[in-house]
Amino acid sequence: MKVLLRSDVLGVGRRGDIVEVKSGYARNFLLPSGAALAASATSELQATSMRKARDVRDAQSREAAETQRGLIEGQVLTVAARASANGRLFGSVTESDIVNVLRTATGISLDRHAIHMREHLKEIGTATVTASLFDGVVATLNVEVVAK
Repeated sequence: MKVLLRSDVLGVGRRGDIVEVKSGYARNFLLPSGAALAASATSELQATSMRKARDVRDAQSREAAETQRGLIEGQVLTVAARASANGRLFGSVTESDIVNVLRTATGISLDRHAIHMREHLKEIGTATVTASLFDGVVATLNVEVVAK
């Protein structure tokens, strides 16, 4: 069954796309939830206008993400945490801690899921962490962990 997506659906398509899906998936999930409309001959015009609006919005979001990346990459974020005498932290520095420090230092608010770390920081020192700001826009954050 062909449907016109009204919103982004993970694994199916993006807003404004006309896609072929199983009829049961369309009838039982996409159509009742309002995520899609049944595609018809006249929906092609509606689809093109939705794609244009999506492309404009994506371009603006990409520009904003590029600006944020320029602000973030030049700074060293300092996180204060309780530590023992040998430099091990009592606990760890997590993605949420980095997001909070970033918000207070630059005013940029990110979701904690945008921060990517191999593992939580458990020692005093410096580390490099990445942040996904938009599709294809990744910022590198320099984080310095200091003892309280």
